[in-house]
Amino acid sequence: MTKPLRISGLLREKDVRRLTRLTRGGSVGPTAVYYAGVTAPIISASMSVMVREAMRMAGLSEYWQWFIAALVAAFAGISWYLIFIRWSYRHKFGRGTEMTLETAISLDDAALLVKRGGIETRIDWACVEAVRTSRSHVSVLINGADALIIPDAWFGKDKAARAAFTTRLQEKAPN
Repeated sequence: MTKPLRISGLLREKDVRRLTRLTRGGSVGPTAVYYAGVTAPIISASMSVMVREAMRMAGLSEYWQWFIAALVAAFAGISWYLIFIRWSYRHKFGRGTEMTLETAISLDDAALLVKRGGIETRIDWACVEAVRTSRSHVSVLINGADALIIPDAWFGKDKAARAAFTTRLQEKAPN
């Protein structure tokens, strides 16, 4: 049985931004795209009915009623979709206590343990998909959970501690 390795620290905003980029595929979530796609046709149809009726009351011919109603409906739907998507951009990084509570990561023989505040998560080594290193951090991609990021700042200037921690992570990860 090997001695468990432990590292802890606070995530800074730039660390959380990196973590978010690891896990998100885009800047707009799927729910926003769904609602924009559902509401835009409804707005288009409503505008078409209203404009056609206004054109009918104004005495325009059938051709112009349909033509103008279709143009306004198309522009209304497209405009709404673009505005809705713009309003839906994700601007904030992080959630909950990611930047306010210390995160502790421990490596033992059986699992990877992550503790933040009163919550402790145990991740079996079989669930670790990849361990990636960069100049500023180590990232751990996990099957079935959010990725982890371990900033180099948590190791201070101790390059040997970072190397030992990273080596143990890579040894235990099955992939």
